[in-house]
Amino acid sequence: MYFFLSNLSFSDICLTSATIPKMLVNIQTRSKVITYTDCITQTCIFILFGGLENFLLAVMAYDPYVAICQPLHYTVIMNPRLCVLLVLLSWIMSVLNSLLNSLMALWLSFCTHMEIPHFFCELNQLIHLACSNTLINDTGLYFAAGVVASGRFTGILYSYSKIASSICAISSAQRKHKAFSTCASHLSVISLFYCTILDVYLSAGAPHNSHSISAIECRH
Repeated sequence: MYFFLSNLSFSDICLTSATIPKMLVNIQTRSKVITYTDCITQTCIFILFGGLENFLLAVMAYDPYVAICQPLHYTVIMNPRLCVLLVLLSWIMSVLNSLLNSLMALWLSFCTHMEIPHFFCELNQLIHLACSNTLINDTGLYFAAGVVASGRFTGILYSYSKIASSICAISSAQRKHKAFSTCASHLSVISLFYCTILDVYLSAGAPHNSHSISAIECRH
């Protein structure tokens, strides 16, 4: 679990670093313009480490599953080789997802000057600002998001359904509490992470006022 947590912390730092430096520069220079190259680069990095964090949270659900459902085999199953393979698989899936979305964004054509209602280049907003046909991009974006999200949620739900079944079968209240405390921190992180994402993207769908703080200068 500590190995997974170290990778999750690294992903968190890189994810934040994809947007915060540009925001601080904009505040310091009182500028709201980001170049097209910076926009694509920022989008690629953000999708990469955002996806990696999602995959790591799904992978980390397997650790308490083994600890609670198969405690006697925990050290055998959760060996260093498997942990490295799970993290490597998360990296590969994240890189492929990031490259797919970023390369598709490069095919778009933009007008000379546009504004986006964010301080960073969110891919969905970027696609909707394009002057060219965005059907392929929209289809690819939602297809990739659907496949990746369904895979992650299936893994998390399966792990915790087995964990809940195992905890219910325990007769001792003390042992139940100990088993629940094993996965409580991971459940808290998942709840905080996904509830925040839902809040951000649902609120992003609401109409924006005239005080939008971000702009993007795109050149064909």
